[in-house]
Amino acid sequence: MSRIGKRPITLPQGVTITTENNVVTVKGQKTSLSRSFANMKRVKIEMAKNEVTIVRLEENRDARREQGLVHALLTSMVKGVSEGFARSLEIIGVGYRAEVKGKSLGLTLGFSHPVNFPIPEGLAVTVDKQIITLKGADRWLVGETAAKIRRIRPPEPYKGKGVRYTDEVVRRKVGKSAASAGAKAGG
Repeated sequence: MSRIGKRPITLPQGVTITTENNVVTVKGQKTSLSRSFANMKRVKIEMAKNEVTIVRLEENRDARREQGLVHALLTSMVKGVSEGFARSLEIIGVGYRAEVKGKSLGLTLGFSHPVNFPIPEGLAVTVDKQIITLKGADRWLVGETAAKIRRIRPPEPYKGKGVRYTDEVVRRKVGKSAASAGAKAGG
C-alpha cells in the first residue's frame, strides 16, 4: 500500500486553505478552487501554519484509500492555484487549423463544416500555428477538455492526421499498396 497520504502537504507562499461543512477551499494569488469532501467519512483534514495533514479516523483499507485520494486531490488543488496546469495538443494534416474566436475554439479538421468547441470557464486557450495550449488551475478540467478536443478528430494510424497530444506517439500502420507489394515480391 502507498503511504503518500501520511505525508504533510506544504503550502507555498500566498496559498491558504479553509474548510467549512466538508467543503475545502484553496485560495492562491490569482484564483481559488473549492471541492466538497462530504463522502469522505473516514479521514479528517488538519491544518497547521503552512502544512496540511490528512488523518485517518479508522485503521482499515477503505480509510487508507480515502486518505490517499484526499491527499492527491488537495495536492493538485494547491499546485493548481500556485502554478497551474497546462496541456498541449498538436494538429497534423493539410488544411487542418484552429483559432480562438471569443469564448470558443474554431477547428477546421477536414469535415464538411467547421467545428466550434466552447471553451469552459476557468481555462485559457492559445493557438500558435498548429499547437493548441490549454492552461488552468483545475487539473481535471484541463485534462478533460484536452481529451474532448482530441476526440473530435483522433489521429489515424495510416497518415497520422488528426489532433494528438504533443508528447503522444502514434504507431503508424503500413498501407495496402506497401503490404501487397511486399507479398508479390516474396511470393
